[in-house]
Amino acid sequence: MQAEVVEFEAAKNRELVQAVYEHPWAVRFAHWVNAVALFVMVGSGLQIFRAFPSFGAKIPEKDLFNWPKAFAIGGWLGGGLQWHLSFMWIYLATGVFYLGYEIFSGNYRQVLFVPSDIRGVWRMAKHYFLFGPKPPDTEAYNPLQKLAYTSAISLGVLSVWTGLVIWKPVQFSWLAWPMGGFHLARLWHFLVMWAILFFLLGHLVMVVLHGWNNFMSMLTGWKKDPEYIPVVSRSDK
Repeated sequence: MQAEVVEFEAAKNRELVQAVYEHPWAVRFAHWVNAVALFVMVGSGLQIFRAFPSFGAKIPEKDLFNWPKAFAIGGWLGGGLQWHLSFMWIYLATGVFYLGYEIFSGNYRQVLFVPSDIRGVWRMAKHYFLFGPKPPDTEAYNPLQKLAYTSAISLGVLSVWTGLVIWKPVQFSWLAWPMGGFHLARLWHFLVMWAILFFLLGHLVMVVLHGWNNFMSMLTGWKKDPEYIPVVSRSDK
């Protein structure tokens, strides 16, 4: 799916400001709904974890760590379960909607990590974390962003997979076998949650580093003066 580009005259100079329709409405809708659903699910999931903060035997119980109640959603085990299972459907439906749109529209091509992106990952990592030179932007998403977003989709699938096993251990017992059995499903679900939170931290860092225009593009769909589109002056027209 090719990004739509428009041009308009800047008020303070003779250059033409270009804007790219970078994020279609379906992507923005899924992004923000999923952000709310994920916030509630993490908070309620940690409330559920507070009921048995361990992955070992219940007798004797050795707590892994005690998560503060102030940073959990639901108030108690039953409340946490209600919040978690309610927003599970929103999270799942939004994920299916997003994946369906990406596949059928072809929009996935701008965000999917492919083998040709491998060589660009280290160069972008050096720029972000080691203050190295910034490689030129040629696409809406650089190789490191593609790797992060493709990994996030995989983590979303894993979160649903492990969650289904915990929710319905008998009906979905066949899904428990690849992860080592039901006794490990809860541990995998917990680890996936922290992997998603780690991704979100990196995602927020990238948003800050890429500036205000990048954030606004996820609200309006349009991104002004993207670096991968050359600036055009009026004299060039």
